[in-house]
Amino acid sequence: MKVLVVGGGGREHALCWKLKQSPLCTGLWCAPGNAGIADVATCVPLSAEDVPGLVRFARETGIDFVVVGPEQPLVLGLVDALRAAGIKAFGPTGAAAAIEGSKGFMKDLCARHGVPTAAYGRFTDPDAAKAFIRAQGAPIVVKTDGLAAGKGVIICQTVAEALAAIDSIMLDKQFGAAGAEVVVEEFLDGEEASFFALCDGNTAIPLGGAQDHKRAFDGDQGPNTGGMGTYSPAPVLTPELEARIMAETVLPTVRGMAAEGRPFTGILFAGIMVVPGPDGQPVPKLLEFNARFGDPECQVLMMRMKSDLLQALVAAADGQLDRIDLDWHADAALCVVMAADGYPGDYAKGTEIRGLDAARVIEDVTVFHAGTRRAEDGRVLANGGRVLGVTARARTIIDAQRQAYAAVDLIDWPEGFCRRDIGWRAIRRG
Repeated sequence: MKVLVVGGGGREHALCWKLKQSPLCTGLWCAPGNAGIADVATCVPLSAEDVPGLVRFARETGIDFVVVGPEQPLVLGLVDALRAAGIKAFGPTGAAAAIEGSKGFMKDLCARHGVPTAAYGRFTDPDAAKAFIRAQGAPIVVKTDGLAAGKGVIICQTVAEALAAIDSIMLDKQFGAAGAEVVVEEFLDGEEASFFALCDGNTAIPLGGAQDHKRAFDGDQGPNTGGMGTYSPAPVLTPELEARIMAETVLPTVRGMAAEGRPFTGILFAGIMVVPGPDGQPVPKLLEFNARFGDPECQVLMMRMKSDLLQALVAAADGQLDRIDLDWHADAALCVVMAADGYPGDYAKGTEIRGLDAARVIEDVTVFHAGTRRAEDGRVLANGGRVLGVTARARTIIDAQRQAYAAVDLIDWPEGFCRRDIGWRAIRRG
């Protein structure tokens, strides 16, 4: 099969790296790609959001299968446009991607189908949202309804903070049109983890869990980011909890979407908060759904997957997941994100990254590129906020951590930084 991957970040590098290993893959392209992706695929200078351009390229190149990485082209209806052109694609339709594109839609869907999640209200009127906040008290969470590049969630410790968040989102338009509607919901106090399932429109099979580190600095300090590192499996998600997430969250959602005429095909990413139940036992509650692989969670999942990824994605797109039995390495995987100084605020682009070849020599380490480009003279330059995902696979989390940081220390990039404590929760659990 000729395969096109849409996107240009660390998630897409991991997908290309894994798809390239499939004996079914006879040609691999990525739009727009990056300097690392160029080592395994042919990069195409098209934006991930250029729906007509991507469809035209796929048709002219004879692409057999398209894998869509980021959320924005999914919400824009890229999969619908590809299918209308007779091109098979992996990912939800625009109607199904509303599960990520609209938090209000997602919360209402959960309410209709009994999926355990935080109590909430949704509002287009700022005064009504404020009245709800005053009635509920704090801590409380304010979210933009629409896509805000992972930044539209504000955890408010006081009522005053929540009221200010409403003003910022709805009156000052901090997140633009994404904040025309807000969801205000109960604050869940527990341990957060990510759970992934592969869906074919009618059913789903688990891909397992991971645990991300959102804060910029060690000790979970500093501003929220798109993710500074992750590991899999996540010890907080015991086999019992993963079974409950499939039974109580994933499968009711997939069946509910199908019943409502929006069958979900693709990756369902459930953000889970594990909270104490009435008897003190852990209970999984849904924070939100995403309609694609996470980044950097995709990197660790791809390192752990033994099975042929392309075969699995095609089966999902064809509605034939009953023919797939996924196989996984028993090892753990851990990813350390290297970011540009200043991220998630202002940062410089164009700084040179050296030592990448030396880092690759570390056993079972792959350096996935997220925000890089190659200069005309061959040098690799930083071209984003999150720039590299140094990912290791080993028998235990602590072994994978040791290998990943050994590779990090061989990368010569003075203008970058990383957290030095990725994996601390799992290691603390022993």
